[in-house]
Amino acid sequence: MTVEIRRLGPDDCDRMRELNGLFGHVFEDAAYALAKPGDDYFRRVLGRDEVIALTACAEGEMVGGLVAYVLDKLEQERSEIYIYDLAVVEEHRRRGVATALIAELQGIAAAFNAWVIYVQADYGDDPAIALYDKLGVREDVMHFDIPPRITR
Repeated sequence: MTVEIRRLGPDDCDRMRELNGLFGHVFEDAAYALAKPGDDYFRRVLGRDEVIALTACAEGEMVGGLVAYVLDKLEQERSEIYIYDLAVVEEHRRRGVATALIAELQGIAAAFNAWVIYVQADYGDDPAIALYDKLGVREDVMHFDIPPRITR
């Protein structure tokens, strides 16, 4: 199976909607279907170099995708890249799609002088954990969600 990896840009609003639909389906997360962003929002965000949205297509069909963010560091002149979403539709898993997406991101990371790409996986998501174990060094950390302060 030949997979074409493509980086989305500001003119790819419909493709980004399709990618969000794929994420919602794969993650079984209705949040991807609620309050969908408009074209102006997608153009602005996808137009930023620090936002990386990649799609994987096989025979013209989107079968996977990745969204990552470049984070500039201040302790040194370097960046980190955080993979926020990575998904492959079930019938195309274990065929190298996720590995191809990450490989493309690795090439992009070099252009940003990134020293690391990192991703989190949930306990029990054994396929994701196996993939990331194969590609990188595992760190066991805790993750906390802190809400923004609402001021009036």
